[in-house]
Amino acid sequence: MKIGVLTGGGDCPGLNAVIRAVVKKAEKQGDSVLGIKNGWAGLINGLVEPLTDFSVTGILPRGGTILGTSRTNPFKNQESLQKCLVNFKRYALEALIAIGGEDTLGVAKRFADEGLPVVGCPKTIDNDLPGTDQTFGFDTAANIAMEAIDRLHSTAESHHRIMVVEVMGRESGWIATIAGLAGGADYICVPERPYEIDEVVAVLKRRHERGKGFSIVVVAEGAFPKGGKPVTQEAGVDEFGHVRLGGVGTLLARELEHKLGVETRVTILGHIQRGGSPTAYDRVLATRYGLRAFDLAKEKKFGRMVALRGSEIIDVPLPDPEVGKRTLDMALYSDAEVFFG
Repeated sequence: MKIGVLTGGGDCPGLNAVIRAVVKKAEKQGDSVLGIKNGWAGLINGLVEPLTDFSVTGILPRGGTILGTSRTNPFKNQESLQKCLVNFKRYALEALIAIGGEDTLGVAKRFADEGLPVVGCPKTIDNDLPGTDQTFGFDTAANIAMEAIDRLHSTAESHHRIMVVEVMGRESGWIATIAGLAGGADYICVPERPYEIDEVVAVLKRRHERGKGFSIVVVAEGAFPKGGKPVTQEAGVDEFGHVRLGGVGTLLARELEHKLGVETRVTILGHIQRGGSPTAYDRVLATRYGLRAFDLAKEKKFGRMVALRGSEIIDVPLPDPEVGKRTLDMALYSDAEVFFG
């Protein structure tokens, strides 16, 4: 069997582990794998390369993706769509494994609905993809954010400052909550619960009145004040209609300093959360996903996505973009609130 593999959307730790697992299992069974470069753009433009055991040697601990990625939507115009279909036949692909998040797998679902033999593998550091308990990449991102919070504690305490840490999370507060809870944050702002600035001020003020000379506030990039809206960096949108978020940390820091009279600094982690070597958990999860994705292709279970349910790897239908994001478990946020202030 000849199987294509592509990685689309934002990069994250663990992508190479999936690719490696697919190639290793394919070679054991006498099948071949064709790597499609730069996500859906590679299928449009015919950018491919054969993947062998030699190709994937040493890539397990590497961040990013050896295939490259892009935020390309082939359904944006008819010409791109037709090129994808032509190249699929041109390279004699019998199945395609699409590794990505909401947008990449949304495209995969549309192709599957039109009869293309596609299976999906869930990736996103935001952990907001429906159908699975966890996406690979999330554990690494949360650990990176936690380590940053740990490091900021010492400088915050030394200078008696409030440190605001802005982490990723467009519509879900998974990274903010897990990293904030693990890092001992004194307040966490998430998109699922618009914050009230007076409440944040009151919590930090009570803390300072008890003799605590510093505070750590973690805020997801998609968080926004009650009655407001998410902060954007620019007016444009990408090919999937998403605005570029960022800046809520700076806005919040400015308000806190004004209302509390305490020197406040902001640290925006940004793409640092996407980079570097994956954790042991993400390496194993991504490997298990890759192995099962290959199995789905061989079993011709197209239109499906591998998923984690408890500790078991299962398969579910490719998620429908209309269903929306998987939001934060608010019971987890309630646990974090015990430590606010």
